[in-house]
Amino acid sequence: MNDMDMNNELNEYAPDLYELEDENGEKHTFELLDAMEYEDEKYYALTPYFEDPAEALNAPGDLVILKSEFDENNDEMLVSIDDDDEFEKIGNIFLERINRVR
Repeated sequence: MNDMDMNNELNEYAPDLYELEDENGEKHTFELLDAMEYEDEKYYALTPYFEDPAEALNAPGDLVILKSEFDENNDEMLVSIDDDDEFEKIGNIFLERINRVR
């Protein structure tokens, strides 16, 4: 295996990371667990990302569920789901999908 093949193989297993800014302007890094389209909307399931594996072991295992929207420039933004029923429905679907993978 040459270096190019090795780099491609390593990239294949690299996590999909998103840096998101919260309402206080603080940036946080999340790892994408799953994404899906449901009733013409796109949703993302993310978890906080830690570079140090020991930190990840001590983390509570939060699941962050966000919805895709587009701004006036047609740039995608990930936003909170404000509707409780929608959040619960999408959250349950993601939990079922994630648990099936285990």
